Amino acid sequence: MNALKNVFLKEIELVSTKYVRYLHDEIEWKSRLIAILGARGVGKSTLVLQHIKLYEDINTTLYVSADNIYFSAHSLLELANEFYNLGGKALYIDEIHKYKNWSQEIKNIYDSFPDLRIVYTGSSILELEKGGADLSRRKLEYRLPGLSFREYLMISRDINVKTHSLQEVLSHNVEFPYADYKPLALFKDYMKEGFYPFFKDYGYYMRLSSIVNQILENDIKDFAEMTTSTAHALKKLMYIIAQSVPFKPNYSKISNDIDVNRKLVSDLMIYLEKAQLINILRDNSFGISSLGKVEKIYLNNTNLSYALVGDMTDIGNARETVFLSLLKPIYDITSSPYSDFIVDKKYTFELGGKNKKQKQIKDIKDSYLVKDDIEYGSSNIVPLWTFGLLY
Repeated sequence: MNALKNVFLKEIELVSTKYVRYLHDEIEWKSRLIAILGARGVGKSTLVLQHIKLYEDINTTLYVSADNIYFSAHSLLELANEFYNLGGKALYIDEIHKYKNWSQEIKNIYDSFPDLRIVYTGSSILELEKGGADLSRRKLEYRLPGLSFREYLMISRDINVKTHSLQEVLSHNVEFPYADYKPLALFKDYMKEGFYPFFKDYGYYMRLSSIVNQILENDIKDFAEMTTSTAHALKKLMYIIAQSVPFKPNYSKISNDIDVNRKLVSDLMIYLEKAQLINILRDNSFGISSLGKVEKIYLNNTNLSYALVGDMTDIGNARETVFLSLLKPIYDITSSPYSDFIVDKKYTFELGGKNKKQKQIKDIKDSYLVKDDIEYGSSNIVPLWTFGLLY
């Protein structure tokens, strides 16, 4: 365990606490069992290390990664037992899905050591949802999305803008340092390279493409126990989506294009959605967006589009993609029979450029025209970039 402690202390020394993601203050850190889930690369490990550095007693805290070679000869339960007997109070386990039978051992640790707080993180949402069901009555679960435009401004330019409510955005009650910065130019940068916290690192798109491949070739393939041919079909599907979004899927045509049966196409779409590579927009036919009929398929965020298809990214597609990615983490969003989106079963949104007219929504209550190339809004016309201030 000493070797694990030494690695932990080095990690703590290196982590910066200059900026901490918004989710931190929403987590009930004193709870006995906490799960923090999110896609690869969104900053879960950093968030946990920052919290430890700021608020935990290092002497009674331990942070480990579940893929450490230590676990080739020892179990999590063994580690927890030794740590607890030495006075441990808080055990943080990163990338928990890389540990076989993790949910059973977490349950055993939880039941065996009532004074020990446990926090675990994971990127393979598919695997974590399957295993996490056994812990549903014990854990508090949180999901960390990619950076909002507001968070990107703080990290990239040290521009401090407060979080705004949806109502503040719709009523144009937005605070921004217009005299010093141009939001439209900054928002274009965000759409290209601002969703993942490692955007400052060299070779951003190469790293992002590598993450996509890891998800396709490892996370989904292993979870679904895919054959090599099915895994190859999954990669073909991902790149078909990247070149076509947003689109209404024709499962029969797609099944022919990737040479799998039609039912499997639907399963593959769900896997990609759970892995946070795509967003599926559904209608509200069941009253809950996650159960409705599939209307359109989007990439999860615009950075993925620029990484996968580069200059082929269409601005019209990008504006819908970024709107969906910015609102989906905190609001219920479904398709609209008249326009592009409905949010919280109340607000209707039509997206377009500066010359877009209100014809489609002129007779709809609580409807708004969202434009991607205007700095200020008026009446029911709202700048797209302001939705990036919601979290």
